[in-house]
Amino acid sequence: MDTELVPGNTLITASPEEGRALALKMARLVIKATQPDTAVRENLRSHYAQNPDALISIAHVVAVEFATIAVANNYWR
Repeated sequence: MDTELVPGNTLITASPEEGRALALKMARLVIKATQPDTAVRENLRSHYAQNPDALISIAHVVAVEFATIAVANNYWR
């Protein structure tokens, strides 16, 4: 696998906004690493886009990534 799962190999960001963007990117990279076939991912998108439980699950993954980044950044203190 050649996907860089932690962009720039760091969780340190300048602000919570940048941390949130990094969390979203990392969540997307996990999906790509889990299902590397672009055509399959594009086909599945229409299924989960109409599924509230799937969307909530996606939001949860981003929230967990953001919590991890926040800790790494000492909550931007």
